[in-house]
This record gives sequence, C-alpha cells and structure tokens, in this order.
Amino acid sequence: MVIRNVIIPLLPVYIFGIFLNMTYTGEVASILSTFMKIILVIFGLHVFILVFQYAIAALFSSGSRNPFRLLWGMMPAYFTALGTQSSAATIPVTLERTIAMGVDKDVAGFTVPLCATVHMSGSTLKLVACALALMMTHRMPYDFGMFAGFIAMLGITIIAAPGVPGGAVMAALGLFSSMLGFSEADCALMIALYIAMDSFGTACNVTGDGAISIIIGRFFDRKNRQAAA
Repeated sequence: MVIRNVIIPLLPVYIFGIFLNMTYTGEVASILSTFMKIILVIFGLHVFILVFQYAIAALFSSGSRNPFRLLWGMMPAYFTALGTQSSAATIPVTLERTIAMGVDKDVAGFTVPLCATVHMSGSTLKLVACALALMMTHRMPYDFGMFAGFIAMLGITIIAAPGVPGGAVMAALGLFSSMLGFSEADCALMIALYIAMDSFGTACNVTGDGAISIIIGRFFDRKNRQAAA
C-alpha cells in the first residue's frame, strides 16, 4: 500500500527535481551523454545474457530445441514487463508462456513466482554499469577488486529486492554508499537513472525466468523417471 500510494506517485516528482538540479549546476549534458552510451551497452549485455541463458536451457530441453525459438516464445512476457516495470505484475504472462514452452505446470508454478523475486540478472547488469559510468563521469577511484566485491554483495542483496518498479536500486543503496563511496546526491542520481530505464532490466529478468524453469523442469522430469523406475 505504501509503495502504490506514496512511493510510486512521488517518484516522477523526485526524478524531475534531480534533473532540474543537474541542469542548474550544468552537469546534465555530460552525464546524460555518458549514460546514453551506457544504455546501448546495457541493452547489448541484456541480449547476450538472454541468448546465453536460453542456449543453456535448450541443452536441457527435450529434443535439444532451438534457443532462439524458446526465446521468441517468451516475447509476450518481455513486452509486458516493458509496460509494467514489475516482475510481480508480469507473473501471469510469464507463467502462461513458460507452460506453453512445455514446462510442467507444477514446476512453472514454483519457479516463476520465486524467480520474480530472486532472479534479477538484468537489474544487476544495469546497476553495475550505471555505477561504473557514474564513477567514471565524476572521476571517482575504482578498480577490479572494488567492483568484484560489489558485484558479489549485490548478488546477495538483490534477493531482498521487491518485484516492483525501482525495487532493485532501493535494495542496493546501502552498497553504493558503503562499498563505492557514493554520496547522497550520487545515490539520488542512481535512483533517477535506474528508474528512467527500469523497463529493460525488468524485461530481461522475467524473460530469463523461462530459461530457469526449463532447466529445473528437466531435473524434475529426471527425478520422476527415476522414481518410476
């Protein structure tokens, strides 16, 4: 109720204020120019990870199905997530498309709702790329060890992110300040930039849920065959 009635309605005003402040200080042009390039990189990474996930899922599927056909079958869930910006709100479509790919109903009914909360590959990619871009823009010190630790902790923290718009970045705010040294202004900028392109991360998350369901379904079938034998 708080998210629906308070946080989501006020987010556009909050983001508008952040960009107004950047415009006043003369930072908006350089920051947006950098992040436009990062958006292209993020989109490319999303395509790569989805193809990679479904290539693995195709190996586990019965008959070694075409990974691109499997991925194409999840496009309704992808485009639904683009509109809702919420993994939880997209569950019905994700579940329907997962079952249509031949996954057992019980397996899909377990994995899809669970993955809507714990599987955030697209959001994690976006958070890491945006954080790195912000540090490069502000000439903040960074190295491989810093980001390796950040990514490891983010993989754990992201499990606590709710499947609602902006849930991942809100869960990661503590890591930005404690591990990367972000100020309150930097964290506010991360929220604004993340929310502005939240749709693509959410779409990558829910689309990948189908691949995970296929893999889990294969182990479920194997266990049933062994039990029957």
